[in-house]
Amino acid sequence: MINRDYSLAVGAGHARDQAVRGHGPLLQNLRIVIMATLLGGCSLMPAYERPAAPVPSAWPDSVKLKTTHEIVLTDWRDYFTDPRLQALIAAALENNRDLRIATARIAEARAQYGIQQADRLPNLNLNAGRNASLTPAGASTTGSELHVQRYDVGVSLVSFELDFWGRVASLNEAAKASYLSTESAQRAFRLSLIADVANAYLSLLELRERVQLTVATARTRAETRELVSRRREMGVSGDLDYLQAEGAYQAALVERANLERQQAAAENLLNLLLGQPLSEMKNLPAGRTLAEQSIDTGLIAELPAEVLLQRPDVLAAEQRLVAANANIGAARAAFLPRITLTGSVGTASRSLSGLFEAGSDAWSFQPAISMPLFDAGRTSAGVDVAEARKVIAVAEYEKIIQQAFREVADLLNAREKLAEQLDAQQANAKAQNQRLKLVEARYQAGIANHLEVLDAQRESFAAEQGSAQVRRTALSAAAQLYKALAGEGSHAAGNKARQESGK
Repeated sequence: MINRDYSLAVGAGHARDQAVRGHGPLLQNLRIVIMATLLGGCSLMPAYERPAAPVPSAWPDSVKLKTTHEIVLTDWRDYFTDPRLQALIAAALENNRDLRIATARIAEARAQYGIQQADRLPNLNLNAGRNASLTPAGASTTGSELHVQRYDVGVSLVSFELDFWGRVASLNEAAKASYLSTESAQRAFRLSLIADVANAYLSLLELRERVQLTVATARTRAETRELVSRRREMGVSGDLDYLQAEGAYQAALVERANLERQQAAAENLLNLLLGQPLSEMKNLPAGRTLAEQSIDTGLIAELPAEVLLQRPDVLAAEQRLVAANANIGAARAAFLPRITLTGSVGTASRSLSGLFEAGSDAWSFQPAISMPLFDAGRTSAGVDVAEARKVIAVAEYEKIIQQAFREVADLLNAREKLAEQLDAQQANAKAQNQRLKLVEARYQAGIANHLEVLDAQRESFAAEQGSAQVRRTALSAAAQLYKALAGEGSHAAGNKARQESGK
């Protein structure tokens, strides 16, 4: 019999006289269901306690903090101020395929949570049907042909579990934590994408600057080679000087080819992050040179625990731990009886016209209880698996915090040391350039030999290349620090995630 949705399947005008009459036992059973649902909710899920952060209470002595007030990192546009870089980051956030996948996984986890949450409420189905059968006289017990016809309309409740032990509630909590974990993981990837685009852009600027420097150096060395060639023809210089000049010129060509190869690879990486070729992006604003970049390197940090617990990767790991904790409750509840309710209310008649006549009421109520007696240790093993997975989740959570502590401490220390290194490298480049000018003047005057010129050229070239490298490294460290300190207002996002998980 198909018995569902009494009030939804038929009009109120036809059914109002039948709504109460004859349903006394059913209404009494429904009252029992409602009371049982309200009284249910005993949970076997362990109380969740966040593990203590397994890191020191202060940053290492090598980290010099300028102040101790709270970090406030807002939109990435306030941190990365190069207009061209801002346009590239915006394009990556819109087109990057990995970010699209991460965002779609949030929608998937949210839907899974909705499916699991639906199990906490009764599911009602509306059914209407006709059942007709014909039994021939030879098969009938009455010896005559038997024709049966029946019409049914009604509402049914199918296998609704009374969650006395919190099994369904624990599964719902695990699904919600999984959803929040996915959301935090997407935010962590978004931060990484911003920092990676900035780093790729800075690397491209560095390589372009070094290629330009190498081209200029090759041109200078070609001029020097011609000068030495003329001096050799005049008998002033020998073959050794010419070969040295030729070797220096070819070395510059080797370096240029090497840097151009690296530049092409950097462009390909940036294209991958952007999700589209850089060459096809029209109307990009003018960018700044490497020396003109003004990424804020003056970020400060609070105590380690206050910083690290706001990182989205740490938040994601904690939500996975919450889910593992909730699954223990569901596994424990499997030892206890499961009570399910199946019922229906509606009308039934041999004819379609008689569905709403007096005496056509039909209902059924079928509670069921099941309890494992012997399953060869399957249920016990399920609890062991859930508890082991929680131990794994705790270790992973602590490991991520330790890795985050190291990352932030390294970057905070690098911020100071790279600034010192850049100052020294720039001073060295300035000194080497002045030395080169003096040596070239002495060579023109016939005081210095060509070997001194070559040595001064090599030192000046290396110092200029080193300045570009150190400057880019310092800026990249600042970009990574934005991610490591959970930029884009992650304090507020982290608080929101913890509030959601506590509901």
